[in-house]
Amino acid sequence: MSKSWTKGVTLALEGPGKFTTITTLQEASWALIEDWPTEDGEALDRALLIIEAALKGKKTPEEARAAFIAAAQEADIEVQA
Repeated sequence: MSKSWTKGVTLALEGPGKFTTITTLQEASWALIEDWPTEDGEALDRALLIIEAALKGKKTPEEARAAFIAAAQEADIEVQA
């Protein structure tokens, strides 16, 4: 099950000016695990937990979206949210 956000998160995940848009919880989870420039951080850990909870229906997709944006900000990734 891949729940979508009401609005995607566009961020420079591959470097400055190289934007990609994340629209689902599954995409966000994979981005955090596979593509993230840092491997630790409080916001990163929180985002992973909230996205997992949202996939299980225990948190809303929008709570997960907010946590994902916070993790991007923590990692100094440019966000066009």
